[in-house]
Amino acid sequence: MARNIFSAHSASASAKASSVVVIGLGRFGGSLALELEAQGTEVLGIDANEEIVQSFNGLLTHVVRADSTREEVLRQLSVHEFDRAVVGIGSDIEASILTTSRLLKFQHPQIWAKAISEPHAEILGQLGVEHVIRPEHDMGKRVAHLVLGSILDYVEFEDDFVMIRTSPPAVARDRPLGVLGLRDKYGITIVAVKRPGGVWGHTTVQTVLYDDDQIIVQGSKTKAERFSTMS
Repeated sequence: MARNIFSAHSASASAKASSVVVIGLGRFGGSLALELEAQGTEVLGIDANEEIVQSFNGLLTHVVRADSTREEVLRQLSVHEFDRAVVGIGSDIEASILTTSRLLKFQHPQIWAKAISEPHAEILGQLGVEHVIRPEHDMGKRVAHLVLGSILDYVEFEDDFVMIRTSPPAVARDRPLGVLGLRDKYGITIVAVKRPGGVWGHTTVQTVLYDDDQIIVQGSKTKAERFSTMS
């Protein structure tokens, strides 16, 4: 059963642009909900555990103990009027799948769902979830690249595309980018640079890089990684 800690009117009022419902307030869902709240987003947090709900009381716009696997409960909480929903349930795969399937019956919200394994992710994808999140898996891949040392940050997108923060290798230093032909030689593009003590800015063909700069390299995974690990 849903525990009504706010009226149906207040729940509906919060379901406007930039409103997010986070279902499952464990380590992932809880930290995500708090970060959204800190950015000024109206957040409805839902969890089946009373103790967890109480721990978020006063920290989120709304927080409620409820059984998210029941469609009537989600409707009672006006979840179908929110713009976005994050299913952060990780400890109970059945509850995650049931909750997600209930949300998919609504026209709104747009759904992000956490998966704790490859089969879990596969099932969510088969249900029709466009945004399947595997935080431990994705963070593990990212940290593996950072451990290599020369890569300072790493973001992998779909279709074999990455953006990497690193220092410029020797082949990219001391001459304007426009004369280096890096895209033709290495299949990458340097899109931004940060000088020591400065801020990030877009590069141009006149930009000259130095060994104490930081740069953003974009391109295919293989080519961008190879370029970023050059000395």
